[in-house]
Amino acid sequence: MRTEAVDRLRAEVCRLHAELLRWNLVTWTSGNISARVPDADLIVIKPSGLSYDDLTPESMVVCDLDGAVVDGTHSPSSDTAAHAYVYRSMPGVGGVVHTHSPYATAWAARGEPIPCAITAMADEFGAEIPVGPFALIGGDDIGKGIVATLSGHRSPAVLMRSHGVFTIGADARAAVKAAVMCEDVARTVHLARQHGPVEPLPQKHVDALYARYQNVYGQRAGSPGEDD
Repeated sequence: MRTEAVDRLRAEVCRLHAELLRWNLVTWTSGNISARVPDADLIVIKPSGLSYDDLTPESMVVCDLDGAVVDGTHSPSSDTAAHAYVYRSMPGVGGVVHTHSPYATAWAARGEPIPCAITAMADEFGAEIPVGPFALIGGDDIGKGIVATLSGHRSPAVLMRSHGVFTIGADARAAVKAAVMCEDVARTVHLARQHGPVEPLPQKHVDALYARYQNVYGQRAGSPGEDD
């Protein structure tokens, strides 16, 4: 399938996989990124079991929202059914990422949410990072758990119990950022707990930090930027 939108997303999804390696979120061939094709019931997703060094835009697989292959020479990720379920159930999601990043996955192994205890976490997630149910790989049960856990929740990240991290975003880049930040706060809060109890921030402070970061921070048309 050759359309401008599909070709662009194949290149973008391929390029973004390098960010998973850059931030030490994956090992060997684990992990995957997908993106929704605008104005089409299609997604672009990483092929199954292919080395990151061998990924090319052409190796990305195009699937429909039921996870069936529409175009591509490789089998899609074993998590395709989970990704497809998220896209079917959450129309505002344009990107999905899955990693086994070590600190966040350690929290998932414990079945413990990451408490919202630092300002960077309030900024990005606006709440604790929740735990989703255990589900076997291969079907859409993981997708069902992601949707059930994140629906109505501020966090774009969920720790699927005894499995790893799934993140969502308005596009694939936003979902990758959420995965990077999830691992960062998972590590920081873990390290803090080595020295004693960690208390979550008061909800009013979380709300204020989240509102500022989501609505004021960064470069916006017609407004001055922030210092950091």
